[in-house]
Amino acid sequence: MAAGLRAVGRWGLTAAAPSLAFTRSAFVVNKPNNAQPNWMGVGLAFGTSAALWAFLIKQHNDDVMEYERRKQERGHKCTGCS
Repeated sequence: MAAGLRAVGRWGLTAAAPSLAFTRSAFVVNKPNNAQPNWMGVGLAFGTSAALWAFLIKQHNDDVMEYERRKQERGHKCTGCS
């Protein structure tokens, strides 16, 4: 038992000062109201997700077209075209 108490003192495992225990976080002002969702935040989240997916699909289609163009160019054996 005494060894455990010495370890608490040595490693600083004592409780926080009472003045710090009752402080309030500046970022939590009140409880979130789940009856009224933040529609601006919901719209922003879904809109951002949709925009990223649209960009991803467009980029993929561009990459596939470039791949097909290069594949066709590799297969072309004629030397008098260009």
